[in-house]
Amino acid sequence: MKKNIIRVSLAAMLMTAAIGCSSDDDNSSKTVTQEEVVVNYADVVFKNYTDSHTKAKELRVALEAFTANPSEATLETAKQAWLDSRVPYGQTEAFRFAEGPIDDEDGPEGLLNAWPLDEEYIDNIIATTDDLSKSYLEGLNEVGGEANISIGYHAIEYLLWGKDDTAPSMKIPGQRAYTDFVGDGATETRRRAYLNICAELIVDHLQLMLDEWKDGGAYRTTFIAMDKDKAIDNVIASIAELSKSELAGERMQVALTNHDQEDEHSCFSDNTHNDIILNYQGIKNVFYGNYEGINGGSLYDLLNQKNPTLASEIQTLISETDTAVEAISNPFDYAISSEAPTENAKVQAAIDKLKALGDQFTAAQAAYKL
Repeated sequence: MKKNIIRVSLAAMLMTAAIGCSSDDDNSSKTVTQEEVVVNYADVVFKNYTDSHTKAKELRVALEAFTANPSEATLETAKQAWLDSRVPYGQTEAFRFAEGPIDDEDGPEGLLNAWPLDEEYIDNIIATTDDLSKSYLEGLNEVGGEANISIGYHAIEYLLWGKDDTAPSMKIPGQRAYTDFVGDGATETRRRAYLNICAELIVDHLQLMLDEWKDGGAYRTTFIAMDKDKAIDNVIASIAELSKSELAGERMQVALTNHDQEDEHSCFSDNTHNDIILNYQGIKNVFYGNYEGINGGSLYDLLNQKNPTLASEIQTLISETDTAVEAISNPFDYAISSEAPTENAKVQAAIDKLKALGDQFTAAQAAYKL
């Protein structure tokens, strides 16, 4: 239960920070140009991916230490490193659906954060005698079905926590023992190798995003040179899509409707509550142009110049969504279970606010071109 307490505290701190950012922007709207908004967005993207890459490297180190000396202590350190790595990465989800490099036809999104995951697919790979390598595991990702996830954050999550087979009312994550990685047997040896390869691939795939978004990077150059109406339309459309369809719909509504923890985003570690908060924080980072010390021209500033009434309505809705998201119980598998109708209602309230926010962002697309 100690780990759950730590994650609740993290969620509360993130939500407090999120509300604080909104409040600051409420009182300090700036006069900005489209160019300033586009450049600031690129800065936010690069910084967020930089932080994700840094945490991924720390995760790789923790996994190497664990596999070199499996123990209860090194397993707990590796789990915490995974949780820590999700904090910056979860916010990068707001850069999806913007016709950018993360999820274009050559983008690595499906190699990083794909879910839901069929645990048996990974177990079967480990059970074979095929040589494990980065190219081999990457080549198996989603072969034969979307749930056949071989690599990425959730593959590591499964290997560290194992299946969460306990009743949601117990409010505990998967309980894999460190002894699953101890010994010279083929399964234990391959399981250790598998973990390290997955970590290396996450670092590699995030490096691709840094290369695209750095000063002089291929996509950053394209994006800043893009017609500014088009660039801003892509950005506002992306957070509208994430808020309404992806986060509220695929990541929350499906799981709630089915009352099934297999449909939640981080079902092995019970980290879905934080996933939701972080994805939502990413939406606000983009709208307000804020992230870890970056605070330049924003979509909010530009909208406030063109349609202050709509800008104010979106701010009010964001404040209401803050409250609704914060009210979701942790862990999420209990909040969506048929055993907890009161908690179900809180999840549904957050879904409804996120869907409404997505609709408001869509309504704002036309206003940016006025």
